Amino acid sequence: MDVISEFFSEYDGLAAFRTTIYLTLLSAVLALLIGTVVAVMRVSPVRVLQLIGTAYVNIVRNTPLTLVIVFCNLGLFLQLGVSLANKDSNTFINDNNFRLAVLGLSVYHASFVAEAIRSGVNTVPLGQAEAARAIGLPFLKTLRYVVLPQAFRGAITPLGNVLIALTKNSTVASVIGVTEASAVMKVMIENRPDVLFVVFGIFAIGFVILTLPVGMLFTSMSKRLAVKR
Repeated sequence: MDVISEFFSEYDGLAAFRTTIYLTLLSAVLALLIGTVVAVMRVSPVRVLQLIGTAYVNIVRNTPLTLVIVFCNLGLFLQLGVSLANKDSNTFINDNNFRLAVLGLSVYHASFVAEAIRSGVNTVPLGQAEAARAIGLPFLKTLRYVVLPQAFRGAITPLGNVLIALTKNSTVASVIGVTEASAVMKVMIENRPDVLFVVFGIFAIGFVILTLPVGMLFTSMSKRLAVKR
């Protein structure tokens, strides 16, 4: 019970999990936007766009997430001077690290989102796109009104898997100083090694609480929104 009380009082574990949730939600929205653009590039009839989209997916997806996050901090911020927060703020370092972590997580998981959406595009019958072009719809309007709405419905399950992976991968943000759940767990384990398994259990349960409802929600959505053919 002492460990649990310390989790809420001394270490403010709830704030750490709140940071994890913010990281996940912001990164998920940005990754969805970037991933959708990349997926459109991959199915585009323009060869150059196809090559750019394919290169993005293959390079980013096969790069370790830790390397992407560290590059955002050491490369963009320290070397190139790119900052995403107000330098006059007292919380500049924390805010900047948080936003850089969001950027890194978004760019990395966008490659998986793109492949999930592309798999959804492949489930749309070719005849529908051909019919849209036959009535005069250009490529982008065909995607917008015909292909993508069905593609998202077909990609619900893989998108849910990406969101769950993103929630767990948000722990990597601790390498650039973001105080999320795993960073607090590390401090608690260092200070209370005698109750290591209790501390680990608390945070394991916390992540199960975050990810299990997401899996159930997306499973339910995939069944309700499945395209009947």
